[in-house]
This record gives sequence, C-alpha cells and structure tokens, in this order.
Amino acid sequence: MNPTPNTTALNRDTWPIATCMHGFSPQLPDGTRLHDASAEVWDGVFRTISSLGFTAVEIADSHIRPADLEPTRRAELVQIAQSHGVAPISVHVQRQSVIQPGKGEQNLAYAHRAIDAAAEQGMSVFSTGLHQPFTEAQQRALWFWTAQGPVDPDDADTRALAVSRLRELGEHAASVGLQMSLEMYEDTYLGTADSAVRLVEEIGLDNVGLNPDIGNLVRLHRPIEDWREMHQKTLPYANYWHVKNYTRDEAADGSWFTSTPTSMELGLINYRAMVELALELGFSGPFLMEQYGGDSLGVCATNRTYLQSLLPPAR
Repeated sequence: MNPTPNTTALNRDTWPIATCMHGFSPQLPDGTRLHDASAEVWDGVFRTISSLGFTAVEIADSHIRPADLEPTRRAELVQIAQSHGVAPISVHVQRQSVIQPGKGEQNLAYAHRAIDAAAEQGMSVFSTGLHQPFTEAQQRALWFWTAQGPVDPDDADTRALAVSRLRELGEHAASVGLQMSLEMYEDTYLGTADSAVRLVEEIGLDNVGLNPDIGNLVRLHRPIEDWREMHQKTLPYANYWHVKNYTRDEAADGSWFTSTPTSMELGLINYRAMVELALELGFSGPFLMEQYGGDSLGVCATNRTYLQSLLPPAR
C-alpha cells in the first residue's frame, strides 16, 4: 500500500516540485558557511530559485541545518523564502546515519531536532537515509559514487537497531504532522529494492515511506538491479521522490561500467513510463529535482518543465 496521503487531485500546475540546493556552494568565498550567512546572502539564494520558476525548495543540511539555527533565524529563513514565493517543503538530513559507528546516538538526537525544526518551519517532509560521510577516497574522486563508501553490516542486530531508531523518528514525525521518507542509497539497508521495501515494512508506520531515488544506483560503476524492477517494487511505498538521471554504459562481460549525469529525459531511466506507473499506484508526494555537475540549477529547471509535461493537466 502506498503510504502517501491521498490528497486533492493534483495536476502539472499544482504538484509540489522542489529544487535541490546543489547549485549553491555550501561555503562563501570568504569561508563563511551558507548556514551562517547573512540575510542578504540567503535572499540572493531564494531570488535565484524563484527566477528559475521554482516555488518550492528542499533545505539540505549540507547547506543549511534548520536544527542548528536559532529560532529567529529559522523564522527569517522562511520569511525570506516566502518573500520570493518559495516554500521550504522538506528538510534532507544526509550522511548522518542513526547506525553510524560511534555517532549513531548523536545522529539520532540531531534527527529529532531536525524534525522539530521542519515542523516549526511549516515543511511537510522529513527526508533522511542511512548513508554515512564520504570516505577519503570518495572525497578525492571526481564523482564520489565511483569510489567505495561505507557499507552497512550484514548483521541482524544492527539492522534491528536501524528499524528501531527509524521507527522512533517516524513516530516523532507523525506527531508533528510530517511524512518521513527514506532515501535509497547503495550499500545501506536501503541499497536494494527488496531490502528497502522490507525496511519500511519492518518500521510499520503509515507516514514512513520510500524516496525511490534509483538514480543513486544507476550511476554506480558496478552491476545493478534492473531499474524497471526497482521502480516496480519501490514505487508502491513512495511518499517523496528525488528524481535525476544518468547515462549508463557497461560491457556485456561485466568488465567495465561508466555513467555520467544528464537530464531526466535523456538518461537510462525512462521517467515517462515510471511517472505514469507512480501515478497509477497513487503517488501524490512532492518531487525533488536533483542534479550533480554543470549548471545544476538550470538542469533542475529543465527537468521540472519535462516532469510537468508528464503530469495530468488541469481540468
């Protein structure tokens, strides 16, 4: 059963479609973090987002951490965004896994603060996952996904701990009116379609679903599951969706693999077919346009226009 709330009849003009923040540097030229930047700097960020036609944004904690802002600054962030017609609809807590060795409890406490901050700021989705900080090899790589990252252990007790802590967060999110979405990511308990679905079922909460970001898996330079089958298994559980695409090529004998970021329309994943399937299954959650490299914001805007063409027109 799809856990996404069955809200009003959305269409291509009203469907919430947010942009990511990859197109902005998390650090200013003078070394100031975007998190700590002045209201004038934040104003420029949201003015740019608005100028590209976006009315929604995902606040990624790689750039701004609502949980660690003073209440006055949280209010200021929302006020500035709204002054440009932009709504922060989700907070994305990334690389702070609740089962990260030595930091799991600390990350759990941070996630609870992020949920409260998101609710205070009027967001609708708390987005997170089980991916951990980059390894040194990933930090050195041109594309981080071409180097090996941390791997969740094949251990029943650790998986049970992940279920328990994520359920705790899901219950908190539900208590403040938020959906909680778990992002699929390689080498975690959300790294295959079957494991991700089983994790959501083990958590067992109506407001906890999947972010079927299959692009995270298509880009890997290794054998992958069939992208069609992954979508077919995970879309029934989707309540929020990071969409991006990659070209992918591989040798028939498995001796090499390669991928490159591209637009939604041109990559390996056929989003026309997958969005149609999602709608048939009752998906009604927000979309998040995501892009690495190049003019990230520009590609996100192009992808939004393409995605809107796949959504039902207004009646």
